Amino acid sequence: MKVLLLYPQFPQSFWSYDRFMKIAGLKAVIPPLGIITVAALLPQDWEIRFHDRNVTCETEADWAWCDLVILSAMIVQKSDFHKLIQKAIQLGKKVAVGGPYPTSVPQDALDAGAHFLILDEGEMTVPQFLKALEQGETQGIFRSLEKPDVTQSPMPRFDLLQQDAYLMMAIQFSRGCPFNCEFCDIISLYGRKPRTKEPEQALAELQTLYELGWRGSLFIVDDNFIGNQRNVKRFLRELIPWMQQRNYPFTFITEASVNLAEDDELLQLMGEAGFYAVFLGIETPDQDSLQVTRKLQNTRNPLVEACDKINEAGLLIYAGFILGFDGERSGAGDRIQAFVEQTSIPQPMLGILQALPNTALWERLKKEQRLIGDNSHPTGDQNTLMNFIPTRPIADIAKEYVAGFWTLYEPQNYLRRCLQQCLKIRSLKNQKQPMQFSLSKGMWFIAQLIWHQGIRRPEIRQQFWHQFWIILSQKPQMLTMYLGLCAAGEHFWEYRVFARKRITQQLGYDPLEPFASEPELTLV
Repeated sequence: MKVLLLYPQFPQSFWSYDRFMKIAGLKAVIPPLGIITVAALLPQDWEIRFHDRNVTCETEADWAWCDLVILSAMIVQKSDFHKLIQKAIQLGKKVAVGGPYPTSVPQDALDAGAHFLILDEGEMTVPQFLKALEQGETQGIFRSLEKPDVTQSPMPRFDLLQQDAYLMMAIQFSRGCPFNCEFCDIISLYGRKPRTKEPEQALAELQTLYELGWRGSLFIVDDNFIGNQRNVKRFLRELIPWMQQRNYPFTFITEASVNLAEDDELLQLMGEAGFYAVFLGIETPDQDSLQVTRKLQNTRNPLVEACDKINEAGLLIYAGFILGFDGERSGAGDRIQAFVEQTSIPQPMLGILQALPNTALWERLKKEQRLIGDNSHPTGDQNTLMNFIPTRPIADIAKEYVAGFWTLYEPQNYLRRCLQQCLKIRSLKNQKQPMQFSLSKGMWFIAQLIWHQGIRRPEIRQQFWHQFWIILSQKPQMLTMYLGLCAAGEHFWEYRVFARKRITQQLGYDPLEPFASEPELTLV
């Protein structure tokens, strides 16, 4: 069998880092771990061609060559996903699809014409698909209520990746989350019992990336890395000597719940292992909203103190915030802004609540007849109005979202937080900083940054040089991280204009119209 594996393009989004990618000479942030794991589940005698369309697109020769097209997608990739299915069908190719989007909304893939739906987790359903092919079946839906033992999961086909096109590499240690947040689809996709790989299994994946020549940042893509604290500590205790023996070839970033701050040993182990950053789902500083959405782990201790403790452990904080919870009081956006300023989180991901398919929130709103429209599943991006009727005026939520995003990513505000966060983070012994470029790429990156922020933009030119001197004189060990955060600002200053336009299109008017003449609107 000749198989063409394709990963659809992402639209411009909060996480696409478009301008940053251009400055850094890269194509995409992280590789698609799911589809290269599926590649490892396919028969060894099959011929495989793989394209991450965010890096390089397939050719017409690839289409002519293949017998079968396999796609994996998240909801945010739906546009390109559907285009690829349609093209395959026009060319007479069989199409098999999987991933979070088809798993959550299988009818969309069927309506688009996909022949095979390989849903849920591939370790269980890819073998079902292969058996159906052997029996000559030409279509089918393959599902499994049973969750796979990830200790038996195969090594992803890292060799298929064009490594130098990515900002980070990626591995997965666990699936599932023990918590019960109403809006989250992770527990519906992967369950509430975190399943982990064995330490030696994860180290073997790291060794493969090491032997393939990767050096630099690596994203452990678990939705909650610390869901099984016992097993993650087992892994970290073996990761630390592995990293030491190889002179710390990687720096790690992951996602975790805020209760990370409650475990001193875990924080220490992560620091010693080479972790430099963590993404936290903070959502809101409003305790009543956290109770409503069942994010009770965020109510046990003061959130500001938790962030301070994580910084003190040597970790940069990325965080997600959401507007639109039921019962939310007016001014929620202002309270999020105040929290971000107090904690100096450089890149807060502010979004409007979406009811994702099959979540507890989705089911509740469905019963309450509050879902909007026949096709009420969202696009998966942060700048889309909610797909349900909220408990306060949607115009107020939209205004707070746009105003919050606009102010948080005002260039001077953003750069100030970048400096403050880097000064707050405790530097750890032997800790390396991310973005370990080659000399030529590094010089190009710095030259581009100086041109854009130290010369071209008069509104931040003086601030850029002043803060550059502060970080150089007070905390030079954080310089690489700081410059990377500064460069990411180029993306967010464009993205806030894009987000404002998107919300304006959906509302039919600009929620910040009194300020429409501000010069920032015309940023190039």
